[in-house]
Amino acid sequence: MAKQDNVSVQQRQYLRREKRYARRVLLCQLGLLIAFLILWEVAGRLGWIDPFIFSGPSRIWQTTRALWNEGLLRHVAVTVGETLAGFLLGALVGTGLAVLLWFSPFLSRVGEPYLVVLNSLPKIALGPVIIVIAGAGTRAIVLMALAISLIVTVLEMLGGFHRTDAELIRMARSFGAGRAQIFRYIVFPYNVPTLFGSLKINIGLSLVGVIAGEFLVSRAGLGYLIVYGGQVFRLDLVMTGVTILTVVAALMYESVALLQKWVMRRYGH
Repeated sequence: MAKQDNVSVQQRQYLRREKRYARRVLLCQLGLLIAFLILWEVAGRLGWIDPFIFSGPSRIWQTTRALWNEGLLRHVAVTVGETLAGFLLGALVGTGLAVLLWFSPFLSRVGEPYLVVLNSLPKIALGPVIIVIAGAGTRAIVLMALAISLIVTVLEMLGGFHRTDAELIRMARSFGAGRAQIFRYIVFPYNVPTLFGSLKINIGLSLVGVIAGEFLVSRAGLGYLIVYGGQVFRLDLVMTGVTILTVVAALMYESVALLQKWVMRRYGH
């Protein structure tokens, strides 16, 4: 009983240390952000940087307030909606293709060099082709996001499937498990962290694809605001759009991270 109490005390101390460490990390992150914003504002006011080009936190705040009355939420909603569409399609289709390639080693060997080449190909260069195929609208933007995130998902998930503990697979085979059972009970559960790692990467890649698509063809969205600001030399609008994009990207990433914590807490072992 005393031993159990000792373990419990040690566990509580460990958890307290971890919480204190997490708080210190958060405080340092917030401190760096606040210091950067203050330095940015001061540098613009003192002329260390050109405030017309680089703007400043106060000017960005004023521009954001002005945009709020001009439909800023609509532009944010358009970009977020297109990003989520491309992200979900990339995750589902990419994971499905990775499963198919894992089930067929022959197809995996045949397709591997093509996947490597497609991954290194700058997808933004295909923008004009995608626009011709899908039309100048939301479909083209979503396809751009899909094109950027799809191959990364396939490679990440397929690599994770192949890195599954070989001893577990051999043990399952020794008990007569088929390939489908091995995938269902060993390979896929083993790679849930890989899946969420891929999702964390792809949410950012999908946003990059959407912004690239909005640069080429859009009538709404944060990419549209940035391009419009550059065309009319309203660089405060450009910097405001970039700042809002940063916030949106961070919130999307944290949403995936929170989903991962919930899934691992509920279903993880």
